[in-house]
Amino acid sequence: MIGLEADGTHHKVVIVGSGPSGMTAALLFARYGVPCLVLDRWEDVYPQPRAVHLDDEVYRILGDLGLAEDFAAISRPGRGLRLCTKDIRTLAEFERDPDDRPHGYPQANMFDQPELERLMRSHIARYDSVQMRGGCEITDVQNLEDGVRVLYTSTEDGTPHWVTADYVLGCDGANSVVRRSIGSKMQDLGFEQRWLVIDIETDDDLDQWDGVHQVCDSERSATYMRIGTTRYRWEFQMLDGETLDEFTDLSAIRPLITPWFVSGDIPDMKLIRSAEYTFKAQVADRWRDRRVFVLGDAAHLTPPFIGQGMGAGLRDARNLVWKLVGALDGHVSDSSLDSYEIERKTHAKSMIQMAVAIGLAMTGGSRLTGIMRTNVAPALGHLPFIGRKVTASTTPSLTRSPHVLRSRAQVRSLAGQLCPNSVLNNGIRLDDAAPGQFLFVSSTPLSTEQRRELERRGAAVVEVAASSDLGVWLRRGHAVAAIVRPDRTVMSASRSVPSLHTAVPSTTLRAVEHPGTTTTKPADTRSATRTAARTATKRRR
Repeated sequence: MIGLEADGTHHKVVIVGSGPSGMTAALLFARYGVPCLVLDRWEDVYPQPRAVHLDDEVYRILGDLGLAEDFAAISRPGRGLRLCTKDIRTLAEFERDPDDRPHGYPQANMFDQPELERLMRSHIARYDSVQMRGGCEITDVQNLEDGVRVLYTSTEDGTPHWVTADYVLGCDGANSVVRRSIGSKMQDLGFEQRWLVIDIETDDDLDQWDGVHQVCDSERSATYMRIGTTRYRWEFQMLDGETLDEFTDLSAIRPLITPWFVSGDIPDMKLIRSAEYTFKAQVADRWRDRRVFVLGDAAHLTPPFIGQGMGAGLRDARNLVWKLVGALDGHVSDSSLDSYEIERKTHAKSMIQMAVAIGLAMTGGSRLTGIMRTNVAPALGHLPFIGRKVTASTTPSLTRSPHVLRSRAQVRSLAGQLCPNSVLNNGIRLDDAAPGQFLFVSSTPLSTEQRRELERRGAAVVEVAASSDLGVWLRRGHAVAAIVRPDRTVMSASRSVPSLHTAVPSTTLRAVEHPGTTTTKPADTRSATRTAARTATKRRR
């Protein structure tokens, strides 16, 4: 990061905060060719581990940013979940199917957050359109008549500075200055626990089951997981009166981790850090004030029990950026930008409530509750439908909004769901067919006029065979066609192509190529669907 901006410099977008949410937004804007400025207090990546898990839906966002291959090199697929007693006796085990990849990626992935952030920054450096500025302490964000003013001071000498923008994204964490600037407040959803987080490094294999262990104990709940080749994490609920100062070296931590080692012999380890976190369940009451938006921890805080905290911020960025790009080029109305809060707040709140419920079920309650949990959990491991629920990574559908068109009677509509990232017959996945564009996915052949109208509106046509993965997905959703948004959420679905194809918004949205790569042309989807149709015909014969 280099010197401060000249006072009064104007930018299309200013992003406050360079964590995963801010970097995702910056990379998405870069993919659309929209210049942006990223301001942060720190010059470099915060070095301490924090988030360690993301699912396949979030992995798909990394894939769209061109990070999938590099992320695979620094991550480790998760094997599943074990519920354990305090002496690490298995109560129930829920394995993940490694071949079940509806979005093309493992459904659970363990990683080190600083490594992911460094990876994101290395890709940001490839885009001239993204400017990074460290050493900027944000002091205020002010909505103006036709823009936003961002005020900050230099952390080096304390001098005040300011820039303006068409839009500002507050990705500045739980203590967000941007959130306070727009008068938004956090609403408490009724959960608060103090936990000790321990990160360990060792060259020895700990010889543990290679999934997440959740210790279900009302006195001291715990979680254990392998993060990487040499990295491991333990988390322990802290007791009343305990402080972090009591757990600053391996000798103090040893009694906590001993139950994982039956022989009592603990291998040589290096303590990377021990930290105290207060896990909270909160959501901001307002996510937007005119041209200012909040994302990530600035908008919501979730307990870690379902591993969705960091991923929720990436989902925020994915949901919002294409809409802002459309607003900048005049194809998305200002009022429809409210769909960001409508969609994401409802979804985030649902995920937070799920995390709270699971956390309380695994860790909370009286001694009697603990006894009941110990007796019930083993039976759960033998019920396949429970196992599918526990290990499935599918999140709830987005609610109705200006960009999710579903009647209140359509409970089972595909609208609001993620369209699967299926492999097309030409060997590419759906996400690579027409990056950044609207898609019209159909299992019914389109007429020349229908295709011409869709292309005039800026959408890419993806015709699929009825027997293909996407064809089956459409049929199960009681549809023959679906409008798929640039973030790959289904906008609308129907049993009639003529009633649907004219509902596609007119846009110029299209992602630019990743630096040094070649983007697959939308026309390729047409040849793919012809091949699919021929294949389906041969199968029927």
